[in-house]
Amino acid sequence: MRLRLDDQLEGTAQQLRAVARAKDRLQGLLTAVLAIGGDLDLPTVLYRIVTTAMDLAGARYGALGVLAPSGDHLEQFITAGLTDEERAALGGIDFPHGRGVLGHLIHHPEPLRVDDIPSHPASVGFPPGHPPMRTLLGVAVTVRGEIYGDLYLSERRDGRPFDEDDEEVVRALAGAAGIAIENARLFGYMRDSAEQFQRLLLPTLPDLAPFSAAAVYRTAAEPASVGGDWYDAVVLPDRACAAVIGDVVGHDLHAAAAMAQARNMLRALLYARRTPPSSVLTQLDHTVHAITDLPVTTACLARIEPAAHGWTLHWSTAGHLPPLVLGPDGHTRYLYAEPGIPLGVDPDLDRPDHIHPLPSGATVVLFSDGLVEHPDHPIDDRLNALADLAAAHAHQPLDDLVRTLADHHPSDGHDDMAILAIRTPTQD
Repeated sequence: MRLRLDDQLEGTAQQLRAVARAKDRLQGLLTAVLAIGGDLDLPTVLYRIVTTAMDLAGARYGALGVLAPSGDHLEQFITAGLTDEERAALGGIDFPHGRGVLGHLIHHPEPLRVDDIPSHPASVGFPPGHPPMRTLLGVAVTVRGEIYGDLYLSERRDGRPFDEDDEEVVRALAGAAGIAIENARLFGYMRDSAEQFQRLLLPTLPDLAPFSAAAVYRTAAEPASVGGDWYDAVVLPDRACAAVIGDVVGHDLHAAAAMAQARNMLRALLYARRTPPSSVLTQLDHTVHAITDLPVTTACLARIEPAAHGWTLHWSTAGHLPPLVLGPDGHTRYLYAEPGIPLGVDPDLDRPDHIHPLPSGATVVLFSDGLVEHPDHPIDDRLNALADLAAAHAHQPLDDLVRTLADHHPSDGHDDMAILAIRTPTQD
């Protein structure tokens, strides 16, 4: 009687342990689903799918093979779990394209559990330097009803083969992974489309001879939307080169449309009024108040005018960051001055004008705040970092300079950025 009771108690304890394990695994699955759905960058999502699957099944190695459009081989292979030494041993060896056991899963997309890979009929062995792997769990990942790729796990850390519970939880993860991949792909498409749309709204810089100029625009890392950053430059009949940078508040189609309207109006006003810049900005403010609903907008309008010796920078700002001047010797200087109020606040308030001499071969850099804003750093610190970066590349051709500033920007990348650089002629 006592023995039977002990057996019953042991059986009950085993059932409770099984329930606890199932509960923990379910909680782990839910946590994993939230983890892989918490990012919209596709490479990050793919790598996170691999690592979360490894955690759920207790696997040492993991990989995700992405199928080529033809569906008969792998065009991408994301791995996790390899040590630095193991990766070094595989140096120079191309990633697997879907032969052997991996190919079996491609052509037969049903869950696959293998206790001894070398003994499998489809096995073709491992390349030199490959770490020893005996067990395998493979599950197909489907996106919108189509096989996107295959998720592979190898070598449970406890040394046991993968079991039915492992297969079940990884299959569940693969289902959520398909949704996360589709979301990341859609986000990437929207981001690329938004950037292309934004570029269509911005001008191609005209021939500004005798000046040289370059501009670059970059969309924010997220969200995927159009923004209100804009720039323009033109040589006017009085031989001055007018340049403007602006930033409409907002990241939507309304901001983009307002940006396009403001830019078009400003170019017309530049030809009609020409100078001083403060007068042009004030007239732009009155005009947009009268005929459109322009959100609050910051801008910096500058004229590079011929002078008796060299050139003169004549500028006015509407709540915008100051111009950065790079001398021909590489010296940098921000032209700090009274900024004036943004457009869209009160068109009757006056804005000041400012004047600064420019030598031949000087570069004036106008930029939006997305280039320097960072929540973890003071704005002055980021402005200094930008000035140092510009000084280190001051002698580059302008196209290279603006790309360098955009590629190595000191901001957090969470806002659009626009950069416009104008260089005065090396001779009058």
